[in-house]
Amino acid sequence: MALELQAVSRIVGGRVHIHPTNLTLQKGTMNVLLGPTLSGKTSLMRLMAGLDVPSQGRILWDGSDVTGVRVQDRGVAMVYQQFINYPGLSVYENIASPLRVEGRPASEIDRRVRETADLMRLTPMLERKPLELSGGQQQRCALARALVKGAGLVLLDEPLANLDYKLREELRVEIPRIFEASGAIFVYATTEPEEALLLGGNTATLWEGRVTQFGPTPAVYRQPTDMVTARVFSDPPMNFVSCFKDGHRITFGERANAPADGAFAALPDGRYVAGFRANHLELNRHSGQAVEFQCALGVTEITGSETFVHIGHGTDRWVGLVHGVHDLAPGSRVSVWLDPAHIYIFHADGRLAAPAAYASAELKGAA
Repeated sequence: MALELQAVSRIVGGRVHIHPTNLTLQKGTMNVLLGPTLSGKTSLMRLMAGLDVPSQGRILWDGSDVTGVRVQDRGVAMVYQQFINYPGLSVYENIASPLRVEGRPASEIDRRVRETADLMRLTPMLERKPLELSGGQQQRCALARALVKGAGLVLLDEPLANLDYKLREELRVEIPRIFEASGAIFVYATTEPEEALLLGGNTATLWEGRVTQFGPTPAVYRQPTDMVTARVFSDPPMNFVSCFKDGHRITFGERANAPADGAFAALPDGRYVAGFRANHLELNRHSGQAVEFQCALGVTEITGSETFVHIGHGTDRWVGLVHGVHDLAPGSRVSVWLDPAHIYIFHADGRLAAPAAYASAELKGAA
């Protein structure tokens, strides 16, 4: 069983919401749609569900063309950011409601409700009303109502966005367990790279209505195929600086340089763009190979155990995420350090030219 999108696009009022997209999601997989607001995540999910009809292309379910099939005639369940429960009904009746609409026998309804409640750890709360539950329990009730249908495709559109941090962490752990037990195709939309990494499975990165890359989540994160994907799958977005490879040296910006060894050695001489993630910038030199950049400090944001450092390097604006609390004076000059093993090299047109050495080593270790 698989969901297959073949050259599917969506155009509304002359505006392209989804560019032609090919995507195949297999049975029993967790698939994350990762991208900023308005990147096309919800539009793509609505096409998968049958809520919208593609302007071009076909949607196949288990080999059958369902492009024009109504959403109510498909085996689809969807949970939105604004999760909805029926406040006047008990948790039991909330979960049972889609089965009652289908006219299922009472014995089957009772069995499936109790099985789903057990899966969602809601059994002790079946007689309560939704407003008597915590936010996380209310969201689990909404998820249970979607799962009880036995849908082959479960679409979760930023389902944790309105919950506080503690509840989000709780459900981020729960959802992979639920997914494994159900055997359905799960599609989960989020704006947060960290959430994609926690959920695992596969990730499709989206930017302005295009799927820029799709594959196993660790592979997409560690070896983005282009600068757009690297930017989307980094929080804060990946930092960039122009660079020039000349023989056995590679120069970043105007002065900073490093040996062009490892993956860099195979690059033809010429101009490129180097990229690195915020957490790889350091205020102290921890590696003998680290490259030093002289920067102007903008502002700092202290989160508790970490500090976001906003800096300028020439015309480039970077963000570093460093451990500890750092009281730095805005406008001062600071040195920041970057291990070349954490640097990606991209062609001028944005395509990946050489992955970061640490990322390649991690992928080999995971293989």
